Amino acid sequence: MALPHVSGAASEAGWPPPPRPDWVAAINAGAVPLLAAEAELPFERDALLGEALAAQGLDARDAAAFGAPGFDAEPALEGLARAATAIEEEARLHVLGRVLARRFLLRLLVGRLQLMRFVRDDPGVRDEELASPLVVAGAPRTGTTALYAMLAADPAHRAPLGWELLHPVPPPPADASLRAADPRIAIADRELTAPQTVVSGLRAIHAYGARRPKECLSAMSFSLLSEEITARFFVPSYAAWLEACDPAPAYDVHRLVLQVLQRRSGPAAWVLKSPVHLHALPALLRAHPGARVVVTHRDPVAMLASLASLIATLRYAHSDEVDLARVAAEHARRFGASLARLVAWDDAGALPATRVRHVRHAELARRGVGVVEDVYAWAGRPLSDAVRAEMAAVAARGGDEGAGGHAYSIAATGLDAAALRRDLAAYRARFEVPDEAVGTA
Repeated sequence: MALPHVSGAASEAGWPPPPRPDWVAAINAGAVPLLAAEAELPFERDALLGEALAAQGLDARDAAAFGAPGFDAEPALEGLARAATAIEEEARLHVLGRVLARRFLLRLLVGRLQLMRFVRDDPGVRDEELASPLVVAGAPRTGTTALYAMLAADPAHRAPLGWELLHPVPPPPADASLRAADPRIAIADRELTAPQTVVSGLRAIHAYGARRPKECLSAMSFSLLSEEITARFFVPSYAAWLEACDPAPAYDVHRLVLQVLQRRSGPAAWVLKSPVHLHALPALLRAHPGARVVVTHRDPVAMLASLASLIATLRYAHSDEVDLARVAAEHARRFGASLARLVAWDDAGALPATRVRHVRHAELARRGVGVVEDVYAWAGRPLSDAVRAEMAAVAARGGDEGAGGHAYSIAATGLDAAALRRDLAAYRARFEVPDEAVGTA
């Protein structure tokens, strides 16, 4: 597949980045010495490992602490090494971006240490049953967040919240009042909302917050095999390595995080979501044998135009050098290949109708709760009038997807819409994906 198609004329227009507050410029100019000093710390594997170990009161040379029975430390350590090198050599981060990136990596390392210690201390956690989670997959910007928000509105479901996925250890208290007052909520909220304070416009594209349902990727990131890294930073060498990796270690950690989260409160009817599952649906189905998966579909031209805008804005929170055309090209190649694989998996019978259901973005926008009713009937789950009404209220708020006002166009990306649709004709025909009007300016 010859993806992506980039038109030179469109890419020459460049990308006008959204505004940033004056305090960001001040920090990047070195006006805050403490942050300037933190930004000078290197992105180097052993330094980051040592700092994470020391923060947990462990020997700074004990890299084995990043593993446990059933969890090999080596893939995570290699992922860290490759991510650190790519961030240092390729990402071109500004001062505040380096500070945010380092804190992000250290949080993942500390979280992994805590998870591995939990497994060693309580090996029975791996026997926690994850019976039949309902998982929303599909490419980004295809309605995954809107559908997820409606499913999460059902009190019979448990959707992992932002703070739970960022800081899963120890397990959240079973008592609801204690859980609502957990100090990890404030800690997670600061991290999750930081980028939208650095760059205007992020909140309009996607909603972030510690108390909002969060996607599986945040749990999978403790494997250090993570598209969170490729979304936040321009790290082509790490991205190429990640695509060639076996996703099993990421799904193993994903399962563990859910098992830890329910260790005190008992088995849950999990409802989950992440576009990253689109790249590895067979691996997801193997990791969760009882899972039912809903795959959302949208015109790839509209999807990529919106996604490129989101990724460029997120990267601009960390770097002054963001090329929208390059962002669009790399994601057109990545998701174009995954959408084509979706057809091949379907041909091979790897996506049985009893376990995988397909939903169109246009249908979700038009019918809302009606689509959810179809999903419940397919999954054999009851849906009361009261829950249906709550879901309708969520849909009326826009599915909590963002604050609104997200403007994007295919022309700004430099992608050739006609060529994209032609190359993905088999995908569009197989899953009955209609064309969508997308801005050209």
